[in-house]
Amino acid sequence: MKIWLRQVMAVIVFAMIIGTFGSCKDKKADSEVLAATIEVEKRTPEKPLSNEFKSYWYAGNAELTSYALEEVRYGEVREGKAVLIYVTEPFVADKQVKSDTYDPNNIPVLKLNTTKKYLTGIYPYSIMSSSFYPVHDDQHALKVTFSAQEWCGHVFTQLNNRKKFEVSSYSYFEREGDQNIMLDKEVLENGIWNKIRIAPSDLPLGDFKMIPSLEYLRMSHSDLKAYTVKATLTTNDEIATYTIAYPDLGRTLEIEFTATFPHSIESWTDTQTSGQGPSSKKVVSRASKIKTLKTPYWQQNGNIHLSLRDTLGL
Repeated sequence: MKIWLRQVMAVIVFAMIIGTFGSCKDKKADSEVLAATIEVEKRTPEKPLSNEFKSYWYAGNAELTSYALEEVRYGEVREGKAVLIYVTEPFVADKQVKSDTYDPNNIPVLKLNTTKKYLTGIYPYSIMSSSFYPVHDDQHALKVTFSAQEWCGHVFTQLNNRKKFEVSSYSYFEREGDQNIMLDKEVLENGIWNKIRIAPSDLPLGDFKMIPSLEYLRMSHSDLKAYTVKATLTTNDEIATYTIAYPDLGRTLEIEFTATFPHSIESWTDTQTSGQGPSSKKVVSRASKIKTLKTPYWQQNGNIHLSLRDTLGL
């Protein structure tokens, strides 16, 4: 009996030792996976900021611009309003969130929040996209998010720039469902709107791969991946036009902005092919500027500030 007991105890002790070592090994592996996951993109040399840029974007204000919107949804043009909100802020590199405290390792970004609101018959659509792009234009956008809410349900997509683009997407549609996708790094259409404001002369031109805006991908139910594009930049008097053509998607996006600083977005046109074969047709969504305000909107949340929405034509 004593011999049997000693054998059992030996087996238990051996199992505990193996388990301990195995646990340590797993923890090490987990930490290595975590480190690999949170590693951010290697940065190219920072491009210097002009005094003009610093004076405009670091004066303690955001730039709010309202637009009259004509958005095609379900084959019909819907009238609504869009707002582009640009503001600079410090960004935590590994967590990829706005920093609450000063840290020399923070990355200064130009954030763009884009909102769209329009009606489809009885029910409303509310759409928001956010992109966080380094002001020194030394890497891809660090993070992009998109959400849409309407009476059928809501969808949300987030892209994080790490060793690859890590995408998490959630939808009430069965075919889309919950997805986690790893993408090779290509130019992000969402980041183009930030880059125009920072360094439009360095916009990518010619034929290359681009990941369409998260809004387009989710609203059109297209595969979340990079597509071949042909991009051009033209200037007519004081207005420059950046054109992105997606042959495989039958889509062309044109963004008009002022050729001189601060390169404000004046309008955009999104032309898409609806239907297939002989019944296919071109449908066009567009937006044109109403008004721009430079203001610290986050401090203007009282009822006395409601008149500012009238100023923006909202």
